[in-house]
Amino acid sequence: MLSKLKTNAAVEISNRVNNLYCFRLFVFRAVMLAVIFTGSFSGTTQAEESETYSNSQDFQLHGFISQGIIDVNGSDFVNDDGEVSTELTEIGLNASYQLSDNFRLAGQVVYLDGGNRYSQGARIDYALVDWSAFTNEHWQANVYVGRFKNNHWLYSSSRDIPFARPSIILPQSVYFDGFRDIAVGSDGIATKVSYSTDDYGNFDWQLSYGKSPISDEQTKNILSEFAQGSAEQNYDAQTSLYWQPAFSPWRFGISLLDAGFSYSQGNAESGDMFSDSDFNFQFYTMNAMYEGENWEFSGEIYQQRFTIDGFYYPGFQHDSIGQGFYLQTRYKLTQKVTLLARYEDFYLNKDDKDGKKMEQATGGAIPYYFGFHKDITLGLNYDITSNFSARMEYHWVNGAGRLTPVVVPNTQINDTEDWQMWAIQLMYWF
Repeated sequence: MLSKLKTNAAVEISNRVNNLYCFRLFVFRAVMLAVIFTGSFSGTTQAEESETYSNSQDFQLHGFISQGIIDVNGSDFVNDDGEVSTELTEIGLNASYQLSDNFRLAGQVVYLDGGNRYSQGARIDYALVDWSAFTNEHWQANVYVGRFKNNHWLYSSSRDIPFARPSIILPQSVYFDGFRDIAVGSDGIATKVSYSTDDYGNFDWQLSYGKSPISDEQTKNILSEFAQGSAEQNYDAQTSLYWQPAFSPWRFGISLLDAGFSYSQGNAESGDMFSDSDFNFQFYTMNAMYEGENWEFSGEIYQQRFTIDGFYYPGFQHDSIGQGFYLQTRYKLTQKVTLLARYEDFYLNKDDKDGKKMEQATGGAIPYYFGFHKDITLGLNYDITSNFSARMEYHWVNGAGRLTPVVVPNTQINDTEDWQMWAIQLMYWF
């Protein structure tokens, strides 16, 4: 009995120490952010002079830094121990240079720390040549070559910038953080054709083809922590069409995605339990957005098809169709305060929405609640100044269908159907 009490006391002390460490680390990072923010005022004149010079040279430089604190109770969405974490860091720098009337260079490098959501470290989100191929009164056509940015989904163009997206954590059913680096952009070529008229409104058609590199850490995040081989994206083909009626606050869009992946088994010494395999992922969406003076409404409905040939063992075959949607609203309460509410619903297999068939097929190895993901989110954004904001949100989640790893889920840590999450983040940009 005495030994048990001592053990419990030790665990309690350890938890308090960890929480105190996370809190102090958050405070330290927040103070550093505030120092940067405060320092920006003292250098305003110099910055304005620099900006004038930069603009005259057709050079633009912008950046952002955000730091937060996040707590997840009941899943490994961020970490494995369920403790309060400061793994909510995003730092980025983007630049563009106008080479001529028709050619522009643009790129962005970021540093991310999101725990289990994606790989920690620096990466290049995009680095491209933008060619303005054709422009007249109604038409404009651009071609992008290099590591282009994915702009096909409703929040694709803003998901990599903390203050530009609507929430700290985007709807995971569409903007799954486990696929973040693959989905943000690809190495290849993309084109955008826009048509604008007072009679029919604005049309944007986009087409892209390329592929993204996949690191060893990403391989483990997507497939399994036991995967000792290497994964590769073979191709990523996407297209989208958006229409905004003339003088309307509404915008409507559709998008199509087809991507192929392959996995090569590790060498004999690695003891890799998985075999060579091919994966195919298809994703179709329809979306709509309303942007009024105080209200904003948005939503996406989608269907995906996921196939596996091999991996678990040679000759293994899997083919499933998943479906889902999310609905979101934001209300500008005051000039500084914006409220957010969102509901999302996602099923890995439309013919097995409760996950019972999956659990039965795996002999109980994968519980039923890995077959779906539902999330109710409430949030608040406070604009401290024009380029310094604080954001907070709370999530009530049912299901584990949007946790990493994807193909071989971690059922030991994620042993509960319902879990919650809250996050607070400070954001500064220039």
